Amino acid sequence: MSRELFKFKGGVHPPEHKAESTSRPIHAAPLPKKLVIPLRQHIGNPAKPVVEIGERVLKGQMIAAADGYISTAVHASSSGTVTAIDLQPVPHISGLPDLCITIETDGRDEWVAHAPLDYQAMEPSQLRMQLRDLGLAGLGGAVFPSAVKLDPGASHACTTLIINGGECEPWITCDDMLMRHHADEILQGVGIMRHLLGSTEILVGIEDNKPEALDSMRSAAAKLDFAVEVVKVPARYPGGGAKQMIETLTGRQVPSGKLSTDIGIQVFNVGTSYALARAIHHGEPLITRLVTVTGHVLRPQNFEVLIGTPMHTLITLAGDRDGTTGVLMGGPMMGVPMPNLDVPVVKATNCILVKSAELFPPLPKALPCIRCTRCADACPVELQPQELFRFAKAGDFGRAQEYHLFDCIECGCCSYVCPSHIPLVDFYRYAKSEIWAREKDKRAADLARERHEFRQFRQEREKKEKAEKLAAKAQAARAQAALDQAQRAELAAAPAAEGAAVSDTDAKKALIAAALARAQAKKSDAAPKNVDQLTSEQLHQIEEIEARRTKIRELARKPLESEEKKP
Repeated sequence: MSRELFKFKGGVHPPEHKAESTSRPIHAAPLPKKLVIPLRQHIGNPAKPVVEIGERVLKGQMIAAADGYISTAVHASSSGTVTAIDLQPVPHISGLPDLCITIETDGRDEWVAHAPLDYQAMEPSQLRMQLRDLGLAGLGGAVFPSAVKLDPGASHACTTLIINGGECEPWITCDDMLMRHHADEILQGVGIMRHLLGSTEILVGIEDNKPEALDSMRSAAAKLDFAVEVVKVPARYPGGGAKQMIETLTGRQVPSGKLSTDIGIQVFNVGTSYALARAIHHGEPLITRLVTVTGHVLRPQNFEVLIGTPMHTLITLAGDRDGTTGVLMGGPMMGVPMPNLDVPVVKATNCILVKSAELFPPLPKALPCIRCTRCADACPVELQPQELFRFAKAGDFGRAQEYHLFDCIECGCCSYVCPSHIPLVDFYRYAKSEIWAREKDKRAADLARERHEFRQFRQEREKKEKAEKLAAKAQAARAQAALDQAQRAELAAAPAAEGAAVSDTDAKKALIAAALARAQAKKSDAAPKNVDQLTSEQLHQIEEIEARRTKIRELARKPLESEEKKP
């Protein structure tokens, strides 16, 4: 009995252009002379370098450690010498450089010592940290650290595990070829995910335009000792998106502002599962991936590529041609233009799409919005793109957020169907970046205000404490003066018959009284301040100190008291 499938709203059917790069087998790209490895290849904090310039490194050696929980390590893709740790061009939509480690390869491709992991004997938290140190991150586009996604948390039970083999974007075929040739290893990774998440239902979603991948994955699933259902889903863009795949397979929608784990579902790309299997069963960090090189090239195909390989190397291997008008990382719907061809392949690089005027003619000039609502009909997230465009263009970012701007997955369906050829996604990206920048400025201003207010409070407190100390000193001085005056009056009024001098005992009593008055003044002056927020342990320590001081004062008085009893 086939599984009941559901439809998500919207979506489009652009020309697929898949067959161009699936007619050739996977080839391993040769070792380049230089590897440029960015430290920010994942969502979260960039990795921190742990090597120095001039140091020789081995293939698979950690060269940058994870910085925090949402982060992951970076490794040398081959053996060689670190020649630079500096800013280099990277494949990012901003076109800005980022911190990278450059390695001059030595041609030996010499591995660091590595071994399989006995994941079933390890504590889940220990295993996840090991995966973080092996550089595991999602290979489906978001590049989220896998160790974090494999943590179900105390309040979330991921009963359903979905392996995403949709690959709905035109031109890209790396996941298709991976499933054809490495289905067994992909499902080995699924077994590890199942172990960590405790999932009881495992679904593999593959679009119906990949019959070879479907057959290969079903054959591999039949060999397993646990149930995996390989499901054929209709090919419709963006059906390979995580939320769209969830809705297609289960009929459930992820609520706005929530994660799939909030409804008990976790989704991983097939490439991530394959990389997980290599990490566990071979001890290999994530230093390679499959990359589709297609478009305006002579031999479109898929390469197994070392992370850090320059993109121009792969285009040359695929056969560069005259008439190139640009290069995208990714597909035509969500891909980002590359600033130059020296940028390296990173963990997020699933496709290098070479453009030409024939394959990708320039868009006509954008015209005013005619409010036709075709964009709303095509939106798979059920937004109002025309309204978001209006607010973004006017700079009314508050209203844009009210219309759920951050639910936009930037799939490009709205731009694809727009009869006015408006680059709608560009406006949404601009609005998001402006909101993020303003929130960052607001957080900085709030922090500065808090610091200023605390500084003012501290200064006022110090002034108050200083005034209290001065008042206590003045009071002690007045008390001492009054005491001295009283003692002098008492001595002057003594009967002449008892002698002109005060006895030694009376003199000692007067001295003791004066000393006690001064000690009391000093005690009030030295009374600790700001003890209202102390812990019980700290208060206990203060009590012990005061008890010792009292005991010392008592011991100091004892000899004098004994002398008073003498005849």
